[in-house]
Amino acid sequence: MRLTKDPMPNFIPPQTATDPSSGFLRLLTVLNTLRAECPWDKKQTMETLRHLTIEETYELSDSIMDGDIQEVKKELGDVMMHLVFYAKIAEEQGEFDILDVLNGVCDKLINRHPHIYSDVIVETDEDVKRNWEQIKLKEGNKSVLGGVPVSLPALVKAARIQEKARGVGFDWEHKEQVWEKVEEELQEFKEEFNVLENSAIDVDKAEAEFGDLLFSLINYARFININPENALEKTNRKFIKRFQYLEEKARQNGKPLRDMTLGEMDVYWNEAKKL
Repeated sequence: MRLTKDPMPNFIPPQTATDPSSGFLRLLTVLNTLRAECPWDKKQTMETLRHLTIEETYELSDSIMDGDIQEVKKELGDVMMHLVFYAKIAEEQGEFDILDVLNGVCDKLINRHPHIYSDVIVETDEDVKRNWEQIKLKEGNKSVLGGVPVSLPALVKAARIQEKARGVGFDWEHKEQVWEKVEEELQEFKEEFNVLENSAIDVDKAEAEFGDLLFSLINYARFININPENALEKTNRKFIKRFQYLEEKARQNGKPLRDMTLGEMDVYWNEAKKL
């Protein structure tokens, strides 16, 4: 095994031009070189890249939630590299290349924005969404919900299902109606636990009712312009921050959490809330 080689024979210097195409061409050139010469890059397939792409996407999501714009820039580069990598693999298989990908998405955007590129008139963003879903059906989609990825996290999937159903007019008219549905589902969930003493709870039914309750809450969030995924993630982060404050205070006092009463924990928890 060689430990050294000629210094950077394939080095491609940063482009100083302001035209974005020069940077994109540099990425293509770098990736082509790596694919041809790097042992790791040579052995990658779409399947081996898949879980790495998912990881990179979540890292991008984290940087957005953190408000770290420099990290967003970095993660966007990682995601873009993966996209180009998939196109390179497909090109090697004789299926398509990066130009096909770029032209394909341009054609789709033009076709789905007839209010920009044709004579269709829209007044609101809701009109745009409805047109988008109708055009997708004309393109061959058998169901409005067919474009919702099966592997999406359940909370995100619920929101997307509701948005798409709304796009074809299947929706409540007023938010008060949606809240009534939330209260109805909450009552049905509670009733699953109002069983006689010594009677077993039907876990399957309780789970089903809980799912209905969550779905209705996500629906209400949509009506009042709250992104449920963002809302829950912010609560997750808030809880983590407060709990870690509690852990640190316990360490400072030399008393493990498991040896503390809830009352003692609440003192530090309330301190964390004030911070």
